[in-house]
Amino acid sequence: MPDGSRDFDPESPDEREIAGEAARDRDEFLSLMGHSYRGELGRTTSWRTRIDRTTNWAVVLTATLLTWAFSGSERPHYILLLGVVMMTVFLGIEVRRYRVYDIWRSRVRILEENVFANALDPEGVEQSNWRELLSHDLRNPTIKVSVVEATSRRLRRVYFALISVLIGSWLVRLTVFATTPTGLVGTATVGEVPGVVLIAGVGVYYATVVVLTLWPNRRQAKGELQTRTDSEEWK
Repeated sequence: MPDGSRDFDPESPDEREIAGEAARDRDEFLSLMGHSYRGELGRTTSWRTRIDRTTNWAVVLTATLLTWAFSGSERPHYILLLGVVMMTVFLGIEVRRYRVYDIWRSRVRILEENVFANALDPEGVEQSNWRELLSHDLRNPTIKVSVVEATSRRLRRVYFALISVLIGSWLVRLTVFATTPTGLVGTATVGEVPGVVLIAGVGVYYATVVVLTLWPNRRQAKGELQTRTDSEEWK
């Protein structure tokens, strides 16, 4: 029986190490990298779609709440604050999805930078140990972006604008439809919660959002489009 048609023995040491032969054969290695790239790109696209879906929910909810809240003077103002709460929930979901998405995106970028870019213009690889980096990440997948950085990036991209619109609309709603002699503070009262407490709470919340949006941390996420031209080493 020819060697190519012999039975496959998964317990054989040679068979267990068969993938290692691709590392010593240029054609097999490049073919393997192409398949790997398509697989990682498919994962990246799938998680990018999940992030976009959450963003769509947030935008639709914001538009719906604004339309409903200003459709009549009898509409309760706190519905806009409930919208802020929902934006925070969506933000939390999107931060988690973004951190997982970055796992696959970072692999795509390391292949693009060190294989395809160098094939098009062979000036040298970006990371001389890119094979070691990719091998380690495949063996031990890890989340590379911190919660703070992911939150800051999603706030900058989408949620800071949506939250600002909702809070600004809430303040306008209190001002335009003020129904008590005490003005904005009195109108902000909800049940047993004094208006001054509610306004102070919203102020603290928004200040926290501003700080997170402008958080000056070193970039760890890799692969997003940037306006600056210098690149940073992938970790």
